[in-house]
Amino acid sequence: MGLYLNQKDERSELQQRLAAELQERAKKRAVGESQTDNVTDSHFLENTKRTTSLVWIWILIVIALVAISVWLITILK
Repeated sequence: MGLYLNQKDERSELQQRLAAELQERAKKRAVGESQTDNVTDSHFLENTKRTTSLVWIWILIVIALVAISVWLITILK
């Protein structure tokens, strides 16, 4: 497979052709893609609910459980 390289150009003809094809593909993708934020219209948000105002109670419970476990570990040593 011989490739003719023109000594005047920095790129070969094959490299120029591939670069042009990649640019065309990129342009087609940019035009074809929709401009969404991908957050509010995502499918993974279906069947979910917002956090309630009682979340701080759960945080306190977790902190209390961690503190009790650390206390028990230090006593049992």
